[in-house]
Amino acid sequence: MAKLSVIPHPNNFGARIDGVDTSEKLSKKVIKEIREIWLAHQVVYFADQFLSHDELIRFSSTIGAFGDDPYVKSLDDYPNIVEVRREPNERVKLFGGTWHSDWSFQAEPPDATVLHSKIIPPYGGETNFCDGIRAYESLPADMKREIQGLSAIHSARKPYSREGVEAGGGSDRTMTLLPSDKAWDIQAHPIVRSHPETGRHSLWVNPLYTIGIEGYNEANSQRLLNNLFNHMIDEDLIYRHRWKPNMLLFWDNRTVLHSASGRYDGHRRVLHRLTIAGSQPQSAS
Repeated sequence: MAKLSVIPHPNNFGARIDGVDTSEKLSKKVIKEIREIWLAHQVVYFADQFLSHDELIRFSSTIGAFGDDPYVKSLDDYPNIVEVRREPNERVKLFGGTWHSDWSFQAEPPDATVLHSKIIPPYGGETNFCDGIRAYESLPADMKREIQGLSAIHSARKPYSREGVEAGGGSDRTMTLLPSDKAWDIQAHPIVRSHPETGRHSLWVNPLYTIGIEGYNEANSQRLLNNLFNHMIDEDLIYRHRWKPNMLLFWDNRTVLHSASGRYDGHRRVLHRLTIAGSQPQSAS
């Protein structure tokens, strides 16, 4: 029987879980315990997890059903796994380098994202996470009042329209992006989101996919969004994850923003990524 131990990071945002081999079939009790730790800390990871694709699929399915991953080609034999790869000589814009919540432009964005590291450069390449719960809780009172009940407009147009993919490096990128005119579609979601499992409230906008605010003109939308974005990337709200090979990590996309770091030119970086299906975001008001 696995005996889990938890090493939390400051402010209980992010935690390491020891005492489990995720390549094995886990009991319902252990799965429930891992889920509770994840909901409490939002970002959790396991070191030294040597997983095949099938084992990664099996573990990820304990979190939930798999999500829909548009605009990025998956592995040929594993349609739910996307290989996040950057080659040593690659010079195009960093994939995932802008703060975002995965697929927030979808009507039902993913609940979670899973990453398993394979090849990690000797320096750089961290993944940065922002705590959307504390971001909301630490907002000034006047800003909380302004955003109460408001919805933001999300779209995939910046990175995944044909124009966006071309501007980001197009065919020079190792990863295969799948641009589409559907990237111009829009989807409204509440700026303050209520978590369906914990009831906690989080600030849920991001610079990559959030393009406006319902009922605001462009100038006022940009003013408010810039203020929110600047607040969210305050150093006190950030956890920077330093990767080693064979780490397994997953986060709560309902409360967490993330971005990839570069600074590893000349080195290869490879991780395998899956998303877990979600539900329609609900307003906290």
